[in-house]
Amino acid sequence: MIKMHPEKQYLSLIKNIIHNGTKQKGRNGNTKTIIGASMRFPLFNNNIPLITTKKLAWKSCLKELLWFINGETDNTILQKQNVKIWNDNASREFLDSRELFHYEENDLGPIYGYQWRNFNKKYKNKKILNRHKELSKFFGKGKGEIDQLQNIIESLQNPKEINSRRLIMTAWNPCQLKQMALPPCHVLSQFHVLNNKLSCTMYQRSGDIGLGIPFNIASYSFLTILLAHHCNLEPGEFIHFIGNSHIYEEHEDALLEQIKREPFHFPKCYINKKYNDIDYYKAEDFTIKDYEYHDKIDMKMKA
Repeated sequence: MIKMHPEKQYLSLIKNIIHNGTKQKGRNGNTKTIIGASMRFPLFNNNIPLITTKKLAWKSCLKELLWFINGETDNTILQKQNVKIWNDNASREFLDSRELFHYEENDLGPIYGYQWRNFNKKYKNKKILNRHKELSKFFGKGKGEIDQLQNIIESLQNPKEINSRRLIMTAWNPCQLKQMALPPCHVLSQFHVLNNKLSCTMYQRSGDIGLGIPFNIASYSFLTILLAHHCNLEPGEFIHFIGNSHIYEEHEDALLEQIKREPFHFPKCYINKKYNDIDYYKAEDFTIKDYEYHDKIDMKMKA
């Protein structure tokens, strides 16, 4: 039996949306949309599903993930690393469109990483928040902070809790949505251990198939591989569920070109160091080997 390359799930999803999607006018443009999609990507033997039918900026993806893990909300931290993912959503114009007039430019509010590490804690502007982070190095976290990620790590390291079906981390906090520059798209992840292999299922409410989804696949695969490494487990699978899958009309021609391409073998991911604290990992600690890909395909992000 010949196994289908896992990337062909993504290419098939593109075809399905282009040929069968419903045309819809949304918040930021016209799309073709379907409701409900899923894909599975194996992570064992050091495999990582970096899309190969176009060049993926995986270093930017990894740096963003580590920024999430550190609970950051300040886009200037990414800009200093030449990561431009959040620039449009951190602009003065976009923040004003969200009625976040009191935020400085590049302050994104209590988005993903804040909820992962400080769920529902009262949000302060980035200057006060950065000062608090400096103090927390000396005094620890304050009362009332829910560090979802650390709770999962501690459960994965505890033989009595490792098989729990409650290892869930959410970025969707209805109490603080209006304070976020952008409400989260990837809203909930659950971690599972079978035969010492760590797998992640992630539910995404909204998926930009052309630009966003390849990053989301890579990001949560990196996260699963990192947690497995950190907790003395092996990587298992990343399973991706998408509620609203859509293709912007401006991306359709580029994606029609992409689906003509044949995928290469996925590359390998290695983490070169192990730390006691999840916050200490850096992009330089990761090595990607044998990443072969087709030419870059340009698509403009829809903020």
